[in-house]
Amino acid sequence: MTAIEQPAPWYPHVTVAAIARHHDRYLMVKERILGNPVLNQPAGHLEEHETLQEAVIRECLEETGWQFEPEGLVGIYYMQNRTGISYLRFAFCGTLLGKVAGHEIDTQIEEVLWLNRAALAENPDRLRNRIVLQCVDDFESGKRLPEDAILQTVQND
Repeated sequence: MTAIEQPAPWYPHVTVAAIARHHDRYLMVKERILGNPVLNQPAGHLEEHETLQEAVIRECLEETGWQFEPEGLVGIYYMQNRTGISYLRFAFCGTLLGKVAGHEIDTQIEEVLWLNRAALAENPDRLRNRIVLQCVDDFESGKRLPEDAILQTVQND
């Protein structure tokens, strides 16, 4: 008799994204996903023992060389891709404090770009996913969640 296999538990991948604008242009990265070049905000996965704010600061530095200071949470976005993987994205807006001289960006990043909204919208197939432009639109419309919507740390007693 064989044991009945239990399905793996479902959970979304938690990611963060940095929305940084200078004049009318947004800080973006060009990366390759499944061999295709795509555009995205500086973004990545939350790591263990890290707050969401720490994660977005780290990801922006790793992918662009820019120091990012999160100032607000634009939105929380849920997406399931074609392969069934679910993502929960926390998109932060903030200020760039400066570029770190000599910082080497992640090897999967092909280029760091400054693009306006029109350039992002003119070819949506170039975007990593539909959430990229939605984050920009929500930022431009002034959407922000209250600061106390994010609990900084939780400790188990």
